[in-house]
Amino acid sequence: MQGKTVVVTGATGGIGAVTALALAAQGARIVLVARDAGRGAAMLARLQSANPGVRHALHIADLGLVMHQHAVAQEILAAEPCIDVLINNAGAAFGGAARTAEGHARSFALNHLAYFVLALHLLPALRAAPAARVVNTASRAHQDAPTLPRGFGLDSLQLDGWRGYALSKLGNIWFTRVLARRLAGSHISVNALHPGFVATGFGDGAGWPVRPLIGLLKRLVARTPEQGADTMTWLACSPEVAGNSGGYWHDRAAGALSAAAADDAQAERLWELSAQLTGLDLPSGR
Repeated sequence: MQGKTVVVTGATGGIGAVTALALAAQGARIVLVARDAGRGAAMLARLQSANPGVRHALHIADLGLVMHQHAVAQEILAAEPCIDVLINNAGAAFGGAARTAEGHARSFALNHLAYFVLALHLLPALRAAPAARVVNTASRAHQDAPTLPRGFGLDSLQLDGWRGYALSKLGNIWFTRVLARRLAGSHISVNALHPGFVATGFGDGAGWPVRPLIGLLKRLVARTPEQGADTMTWLACSPEVAGNSGGYWHDRAAGALSAAAADDAQAERLWELSAQLTGLDLPSGR
């Protein structure tokens, strides 16, 4: 990773922070995207201590808002002509039925649309790298996603609570598979991962009943952030996975997809709706 540039969202804590620090220790230059300026600055200082010979970077954005997704992606693209790795990791589970200021379900906006917007905006910089990688944090929770009808519309994606979270994680896998197909033959690989259930701040902002359930599970079965970050770090830098694209990984092995996750027609429908909503697209065969 010496001399490589890695963009990481959701890196002020949890598995994102562990991964960013691990890659910085290997010589990578880290470009952080954080919602909270104070936490972002603290993480930037930790990165500088881990690799003082490199000037890491910080961008502030609320990735739950599409307008901020566009703005920060354009900022990064203007500052970084070449990106070797993009790690889409920012995400959360939300309780209740609150919507973003733009009217979207929070899980859909933060957990799916941010991945879509950043990856497509940053493609020119990824193409400038000799062998670029996109790593998307998904989850085994995709197996709990509700079944969507054929030809589903945007309203079907605007779900709340656990159903909304599970559907957004299914969306991460669909996005990974479609983007990998559309970039086939290029030097950019795209993979998703399930980090396992990790003891981090994940779910702390959720309401009833999501937050107490997640808290109980953390106490009983959660793995450490270092364990959860292992596959993410491996996908970002290991030669073992070079050339693999479109995969879903857990503990450095192929993960089990639900039947819905393997449905390419539904994945293409999500892409179509996401393109209409964001104004970004990448036609097949390009």
